[in-house]
Amino acid sequence: MSSYKRFSLAFCIGLVVLILGGCQKEGPAERAGKEIDEAAERLGEAVEKKGPVERAGEKIDNAVEDAGEALEETGDKVKKSTE
Repeated sequence: MSSYKRFSLAFCIGLVVLILGGCQKEGPAERAGKEIDEAAERLGEAVEKKGPVERAGEKIDNAVEDAGEALEETGDKVKKSTE
């Protein structure tokens, strides 16, 4: 066998060993990291959702804003009628 073929064979075997060496089972740190990522994702989804209290608060805010605008319009009308 020529030296070129030996080098090529050794290189291919080394490459296969490196590739297969990277395929290891998950360790405890990797599993913990995945669990943390999943928990953070679930938390992010929960934060984006609005609960009934938040929706009620928004409705109250809108009602107060509408009432304030109506009072301003009424005040403007009263002011114009007294002029």
